[in-house]
Amino acid sequence: MKKPVFSIIIPTYNSEATLARALESILEQSFKNYEILIMDGLSTDSTCAIVEAFKVKNPSISLVSEPDSGIYDAMNKGIVLAKGEWLYFLGSDDYLFDNQVLESVHSFIVNTTYEVVYGQVQSDGFNGLYDGEFDCLKLTRKNICHQAIFVKKHVFDKIGNFDTSYTSVADWHHNIRWFYNRKIPHQYIEVTIAEYADDGYSTHNRDEKFLDLKNEILFKYGFFKLPLNNLINITTKIVKKYKTQNHYFYFLIYGFILFCLKLKKLLISF
Repeated sequence: MKKPVFSIIIPTYNSEATLARALESILEQSFKNYEILIMDGLSTDSTCAIVEAFKVKNPSISLVSEPDSGIYDAMNKGIVLAKGEWLYFLGSDDYLFDNQVLESVHSFIVNTTYEVVYGQVQSDGFNGLYDGEFDCLKLTRKNICHQAIFVKKHVFDKIGNFDTSYTSVADWHHNIRWFYNRKIPHQYIEVTIAEYADDGYSTHNRDEKFLDLKNEILFKYGFFKLPLNNLINITTKIVKKYKTQNHYFYFLIYGFILFCLKLKKLLISF
């Protein structure tokens, strides 16, 4: 069996109501060189039975059902098992937009040096399509849906897997890491990838750790990519945070950096 181009990873837990549609949307694709990895967190409903029924006629499907620590842990396990060159993460309540999605993506990536490509998703929750092409500044305000992104597997070797300490937006954290990385070329493509169910875990759960550290994350990975004014704004917020918390060591470090950034802006203006 030849190596698959795509490894499609689907985390599941009690997904009996939606999983069949997700699987059918993949199996109906005109492009067939893929594998499907179902990473199940010990569902107590008929999720695994549904997968086994699909596996009878579709050897491209694999099932692992074992305890996990949430969606991103399941996705990380899928990364380890994936045999494809490109990885794609589909929610169990999402489905591919039409039967040409993989064909369209493959026609773009087959002759490209990009290591990440992304399109957009369709969702009633977004009143249509979400959300076109991103730039460095746009990514500070909103996330690219992982259902819109195809990532070469070796990108995870370069920057690591999803950080499971972020409970609901570890994919945003991961997107920041590759988007701002000059050694990971990426490209937006005009393809609607998936129908996105805007009712998942991240929609209803705040990631308090990410929200607390968001400015530091943007500072760390976007220092050489973000516009100077925005970097000053981010650093100002960090300085105020550590002053309020009486963390004077970090207050002084970021305060000095803020001084240097403002000095740079002043010199540029002359």
